[in-house]
Formats: sequence, C-alpha cells, structure tokens
Amino acid sequence: MAAARKVVIIGSGHNALVAAFYLARKGLKPLILERRDLVGGAAVTEEFHPGFRCSTVAHAGGPALPSILRDMQLVKHGLETLESPVRLFAPSPDGRALVLDTDPNAAAQRIHAFSEKDAAKYLDLHKALEETGAILSELLSLTPPALDKPSTEDLWKLLRVGRKIRGLGKKGMMRLLRWGPMAVADFVAEFFETDLLRAVVAARGIFGAATGPRSAGSTALLLLRAASDPHPAGNSAFPRGGLGALTAAMAAAAKRAGAEIRTDAEVEQIVVNNGVAIGVVLRSGEEISAKCVVSGADPRRTLLGLLDPVNLPPNFAVKLQNYRSNGTAAKLNVALDALPTFSALKQSSESNAALAGRIHIGPGIDYLERAFDDSKYGEFSRAPYLDISIPSILDTSLAPAGKHVMSIYMQFAPYHLKQASWLQQRDALADTIIKTLAAYAPDLPDKIIARQILTPKDIEETYGLTGGHPFHGELALDQIFTMRPLLGWARYRTPVKGLYLCGSGTHPGNGLTGASGANAAREILQDLR
Repeated sequence: MAAARKVVIIGSGHNALVAAFYLARKGLKPLILERRDLVGGAAVTEEFHPGFRCSTVAHAGGPALPSILRDMQLVKHGLETLESPVRLFAPSPDGRALVLDTDPNAAAQRIHAFSEKDAAKYLDLHKALEETGAILSELLSLTPPALDKPSTEDLWKLLRVGRKIRGLGKKGMMRLLRWGPMAVADFVAEFFETDLLRAVVAARGIFGAATGPRSAGSTALLLLRAASDPHPAGNSAFPRGGLGALTAAMAAAAKRAGAEIRTDAEVEQIVVNNGVAIGVVLRSGEEISAKCVVSGADPRRTLLGLLDPVNLPPNFAVKLQNYRSNGTAAKLNVALDALPTFSALKQSSESNAALAGRIHIGPGIDYLERAFDDSKYGEFSRAPYLDISIPSILDTSLAPAGKHVMSIYMQFAPYHLKQASWLQQRDALADTIIKTLAAYAPDLPDKIIARQILTPKDIEETYGLTGGHPFHGELALDQIFTMRPLLGWARYRTPVKGLYLCGSGTHPGNGLTGASGANAAREILQDLR
C-alpha cells in the first residue's frame, strides 16, 4: 500500500468532521475521504433549480453541542445562525393558527386562544423538559458503559448522572422513569386537551422514525431531543447559507487543525489483515494504509458493505443484519415564485414572521397515527405529516429577489413499497405532498416554479444512507444508548481492531449535535495512546 496515514476517515458528514477535528488537534492529521464532490454528507446546501438553493436532505437539526461550537470556533469559520422569534406555526383544519414563540410565556399567551388550561400546562411542560433535558444532556457526551466490565471512569460518569436524577426528587425520578417507555400520544395527553397542540409536541417523538404517536417508547425519542433543545416544539434555527454552511465551517475547522479532505474519493473496501484494519481501497484502485480506520458511514454500509463480513463474528453479523435502518421519510424541495398564502394567516399582519420558523402539518394524534398506518403496509401516507421550512424568508441568498425556497420533510414513505417501485411513484409522492399542503395554502400550486423529490431510495443512492434512513438507523428503545448499534458494541469500536464508527448509527445518534463524532474521537485517542 502507498501513502501511509495514521487515521483515515470514511465520509465527510458532520460527525466525521467533528471526529477529524478532535483527532487533528492531537496531531494525528487524519485524511477524510468523501465519495461525492462536496463535503457535508446529508447536511449540505445544493442548487436544485437555477438560482434556488436549500438544505437538500436535512433541513433542521441539532443544535451542535456548545462544547463543539466552542472548540471548533465555528463562528470564526463563518457560521452564522438565523432564528425567527416564532419556533413553529401549525394551521388547524378549522382555519385557526397555533403559533409557538421561542419565549414560552409568549407561546402560552397564544395557546390561551385554544385553551386556558393548555396555556398553563404548556409552561409546566416547558419546565419539565428543561429539567429532564439538562440531565439527559449529560448522556449525549458520555460513552455508553461496557456492561460486562464497566471501568471506573464509566461508573463515575454514570454516578454523576445518577446524582442529577436524584436531584429531581422522588416524584421527578418516578416521572422520568415512567415517561421513557410511554407512547408519546399518552405523554402529551397528560398535559394538553387541544389535539393540534398534542400533535405538534408528539411529532418530536416520531420525527425520522418508523413510529407512530401510539407506539411504545416514542416518548424516549422526544426526551432524547429535549436533551439538546428543551423547547416543546423543537429547534427552528438554521445557518445562513443552509446546513451546508455548518459542515463547511466544520470542514474549515478540521483543516485548520491539520486534517486533509479529499472529495471524489469513494472507499470501496476496508482492508483487514489478521483481524486488524490496515487501510482502505478506493473505487479508483488506489490503496491507502492507515493505523486506524474511522467510518462516518452507517453501521450496515460500513460493516456489511465496505467490510468483508468474513472478518466479523457470525453472531455479530446476524445481529447487524437485523439492525433496523430502513427509512420512512422523503424530502421535497420547492422553488416558489412568491410566498404561499396560508388561510389561517390570511388576516394576520404577522404572516411572514409565523412562516419564518417551522411549519407543522399534522392536525391531530389520529392524523399522525393514520399516516404511520399507511407505511406499515407498504404504502406512502395518503395524508402525510409534514415538517416545513421556508429558509429564504430570513436568508435571501437562497433564492432570487422576491422568490423563495420551501423545504418539506415528509412522513411516512417506506423504503420498500408493496405494489410499485419508487421510480414509478416518485411523482405521485410529490403530488400528494403538494395536495396535502394546498389544503392549508390554496395558492401554493400556482406559485411553484420547480420541485425536487427525494424518496428513501434517492437518499440511499445519492447520499449513501442505507435504507434512506436520516439517522443511520432507527432510534428506538432497543437501538439507543448501550444498544446503538448493538448491545455490547456501543463504544464506537467494532469487532475488527483499529476500525471505529463515528456516525449517527452510534450513541447518541440524533440530529446535528456532533456528539457521536466527538465521543468517537475521545475513544480513538484513548486507544492510540
């Protein structure tokens, strides 16, 4: 092999860039190999129609851990975060508008128009998520303990988290233990009587998952997300220039620290000798040796695709084949001639402000559950749940003057369709999304200039996410923390010595926090020392 390296990193998603930064800061000079011609993985900004750009796959997420923002000095590398005072707008079928401000008191005042009781309970929920989120945030930067032989460090860190949980008091501890396994529909029902408000909050527990609001354990996903942002409606901030600006800043920080990035360099094989990873082979035929190989790709692609499974223990390979990573989400990017007019905001002078956050289409718990039901039987949702942003309201650089881009995240669209292929159904999927949204914004179809639909198959083929899953694998009770990706293999190492995982298929695996990459780098450095 030629061109020996200490560390080779496969992929340039946000976690890979974070890992590269921390490894480079210790003088290891990692080489990042990216299969596409631009850096960022699924967190990229691309032009999908002349003059129109948006965050092509992911359109919201994170926020990045404060420690990562600080260490990588992302602001100095050009990261500018934009956020509307309004977190979320949700139209109701009867023409009313639920608007949730970032300020919880302002949000509660708006909720008062729907229910006086819900307005008070909203503040209770916000406080509860702040308290539990502050504790669970400790877990984000924690390497899951080795269950068979936990180290002293493992025990100490868990003890520290345990002490914080005890600080909740007996009632608070029991509440937290009860919430985790609950269906998120039951969780929100304990706080609110307004179905629309229930659905808005419950959506955080099903976002990106093959899960309905009545699925057991969906509250755990909501709580995991509250660890990085406790706002009941979730995060709505995004970088100026789209999410590609975030990964561009991360790439700049990694390069400044000493990392090298090569694009158009697709890894075809991880080379193993006597049970040890010794390098990679590119599709071009070039061989690169390395002291260790770090993969930012998902676990199935890494260990069952790039690696010859003969190098894995048979029971490990069988378990990994059953690791759930088929996505149920699609993405529609739309170029608009002008902002659509939402019926619920028609008489409002604050329509632009309300549309500058996220837009939720999913008017009730039953609606969300029925959308999920369709996907269970191999069909995409006839009335889907939509999470929408119009980033060009705050960031005019994304579209020509007076024009706009709309980013629409859709659930549910199963990876495997029962009676057709995605090649046959892609236009029907886009039409269904537009029809669903047009029920709330009737003039939308007339304002569409162009559209780009990404099915789960497209996401897999173009962006390298197995099954088109945005989080590299299902986030569920049996695939989080000590069981992500598999029980006994949650510490970023693999059965192949010198081969590590750093992507979203590892703990905590959620959003654009960068925690998986930072945690993996810490374990790699410990081994190399």
